[in-house]
Amino acid sequence: MSTTAASPRARHRIQFTPRGAILALVVTALLFYLVVPLRTYITQRDRLDQLERQSQILHRQNVDLESQVRRLGDPAYIERIARQCLGMVKAGEIPFVVVPKSGSPLPQPPAC
Repeated sequence: MSTTAASPRARHRIQFTPRGAILALVVTALLFYLVVPLRTYITQRDRLDQLERQSQILHRQNVDLESQVRRLGDPAYIERIARQCLGMVKAGEIPFVVVPKSGSPLPQPPAC
């Protein structure tokens, strides 16, 4: 077979018919119609992921705060905090402040 003797079908070019133009227009319109819901879906999915992460953080904070509430209900814990952080003493006790030879008192422990 020679290249000059190609079949007429091989040389036949695809023609753009009115039916093909309408089909292309419908397909394009459907693609544009689906872009908005798809974008909305992706946005809402990202927002849901963000809210789930925030919910997990808030749950951990809630657990920490509940344990702190339980500790604050313990009188021994309250007394320890009052003595260490606030420098309080019971009636009849004598508080002492250690002053080094340089004459200035040592810094207080950080506030609790």
